[in-house]
Amino acid sequence: MGPRMSADERRELAIKAAMAEFASGGYDGTSTAAIAERVGVSQPYMFRLFPTKRALFLAAADRCFADIETVLRDAAGGLHGKEAMTAMAEAYRRLLREDPTLLRFQLKIYGAAVGEDELARLGHHRWARLFRLVGDLSGAPPEEVVRFMAVGTLVNVLTAFQVPYVPGDDLPASLEAWSEGLRGADALDPDGR
Repeated sequence: MGPRMSADERRELAIKAAMAEFASGGYDGTSTAAIAERVGVSQPYMFRLFPTKRALFLAAADRCFADIETVLRDAAGGLHGKEAMTAMAEAYRRLLREDPTLLRFQLKIYGAAVGEDELARLGHHRWARLFRLVGDLSGAPPEEVVRFMAVGTLVNVLTAFQVPYVPGDDLPASLEAWSEGLRGADALDPDGR
């Protein structure tokens, strides 16, 4: 038997477990019992860590954005300008490939925020932080930060739908070629295209 965990350590495990469970089942389809089981604690203990399921979801959503910030900050390192933007974009794409749970959870957060004021406020502040972070790390003007954030959102969609694309300056041409290749194809084509 290992050393006893502190409440903070269990809280950390609960947030990570919640991210995985909510990524799979969404807010409505995920029970706190499933999260507690993943953590290895009782459901009543889970409610001592987080008083409500909503509080746990908000903590997990906040962590999701914090993890993205960390990846971007680490990728930029001491770089500046276009080099920082390129490094952050590459690191984000790598994150989506290596941790598909993060993308699934992000998409659940966006869906749940529609009509959910508290979650929308959290997203409002977290997106402002992301916007400032990209600008601060790169030194890019707001127009370039908007483009970076917009392409990042597009990359979420492309990744979710498994759309092949070439990143960077070749992105528009690669997406045009991909979309033209599907012109006239049935959405339920047996080849899956």
